[in-house]
Amino acid sequence: MDSLILLVEDEKKIRDMLSKHLRQEGFRVALAADGLEALQIWQDIKPDLIVLDLMLPGLSGWEVMKKIRQKNNTPIIVLTARVDEVDKLLGLELGADDYITKPFSPRELALRIKAVLRRSRPHEQVTNVSISNLSINPERLEALIGDTLLALTPTEFKILLLLAENPGQVFSRLHILERVFGDIYEGYERTIDTHISNLRHKIEATGKSEISIKTVYGIGYKLVAEE
Repeated sequence: MDSLILLVEDEKKIRDMLSKHLRQEGFRVALAADGLEALQIWQDIKPDLIVLDLMLPGLSGWEVMKKIRQKNNTPIIVLTARVDEVDKLLGLELGADDYITKPFSPRELALRIKAVLRRSRPHEQVTNVSISNLSINPERLEALIGDTLLALTPTEFKILLLLAENPGQVFSRLHILERVFGDIYEGYERTIDTHISNLRHKIEATGKSEISIKTVYGIGYKLVAEE
């Protein structure tokens, strides 16, 4: 494993401890102590994943994530001491792929990084998927409505691919977590609602979609072609 991780944390003791553990796990690690430095390093090195503390001096983690998402879908794991649900949903809307609330163990962080990297990578067997005017290329991590490219986070892409590979099949939140995340994260089922909401918004914003994600109340979600 030689994935390059950008670790953004303003507390030196935590930054040094986490970077040491991640290197022991086989990752290459670049470090940033504030938001502006993080953006500069991100542009320079193009990391495979970013571990981003929200409470940074100067430019906050929220602002860093917003600026990155305007240009790129690099997977982002957010570190936060703020556990309230509103903060979690806001982070997902801005494009966070996972959360870890402080305090946490370096081992947990390494496991989360591996899980996010797993689901952000294309399937081993690459098969393009098409339903109505939606076309998905798993190798390029691209999804298009007609000729309009959807700007999706890695997690949104994986959810859309799962639904498109199984049109009409209803998936529960827990089933989506198992299939997309590779692990079951207790209490994370509700985050699927936010990812689905974001997907719907991006699909509808094209103004020409012939597919939609339907809610099957009390069960979950399915993707269907509009008649």
